[in-house]
Amino acid sequence: MTDLPLHRFDSFDGTRLAWRELGEGRPVVLIHGYFSNATINWIKYGHAARIAEAGFRVIMPDLRAHGDSAKPHDAASYPPDVLMRDGFALIEHLGLAAYDLVGYSLGGRTTTRMLANGAKPRRAVISGMGLQGIVDTAGRGSYFHNVLTNLGSFVRGSSEWLTEAFLKTTGGDPVALLHILDTFVDTPRDALAHIATPTLILTGEDDDDNGSAQELAAALPDARYQAIPGNHMSAVLKPELGMAIAAFLAA
Repeated sequence: MTDLPLHRFDSFDGTRLAWRELGEGRPVVLIHGYFSNATINWIKYGHAARIAEAGFRVIMPDLRAHGDSAKPHDAASYPPDVLMRDGFALIEHLGLAAYDLVGYSLGGRTTTRMLANGAKPRRAVISGMGLQGIVDTAGRGSYFHNVLTNLGSFVRGSSEWLTEAFLKTTGGDPVALLHILDTFVDTPRDALAHIATPTLILTGEDDDDNGSAQELAAALPDARYQAIPGNHMSAVLKPELGMAIAAFLAA
C-alpha cells in the first residue's frame, strides 16, 4: 500500500506538488504533519486504507518542502500561509465541490487556516493540535527552529534528538523545512468562533505538544474532542487514529 501512484500538479505559484490517492466515494483530503509526508503519516500505518474502506476517495498531498513535492531553497517560495494556499490550489485542481478535510499536527493547523479563510468542507478533523498551536504559532516554531539550526548537537533520547531522528527517517530537507517556519500565521480566537464546519478535534491522550485540544474544541462553534491512545508521535502509529477519522466522517 506504500507504493500508490504518484500524481503532480502546479500550485498557485507554479511550485510542483505531489499527491497520492486511494479509494472511491466522497473525497477527503488528508494533510500530514511537519517533517512527515503522506506515506508515513497516512499510508504506512493503515489510516488511509481504513478511511477508504469506509467509502471515501482519500487524497493525500505531500506538503511543499516535504515528501515528493518540490523543496525550493529560496525564501520567496515561502510566503505567509503558503500551505493554506497550496491546499486551496489542490482542491481547485481536482475540482472538488463536496469534500471533507483532515489534518494532523501542521496539517491540522493548515486545515484550520483553510477553514478560517473560507474552506467549506462537509466535515473536518483537526488532529495532533491544540489551541496554543493555532493562536500562537511562534512557540512551537521556535522549538523546530532550534532543532533545524543545531542538528547533531542534542543529547541522545532528548525531545530534540528524537525530532532530529524523525527528520532523518523521512529524509527531510533542513533548508526547505526551515523556510516553512516563516509561513506560519496565527489564527485569532474570534476567527475560530466563526468556523461553522462540524469538526472533530482528535488528539493522543498524552499529547500536549501544541497545547490543549479540549480548549481548541471549546473555541469552535461545532466541535467535539476525542482522545486516542498515544502522544504526539506515537498516536500516528496506532489504528485508533484512522478508525476515529473514518467513523466521524462516515457518521
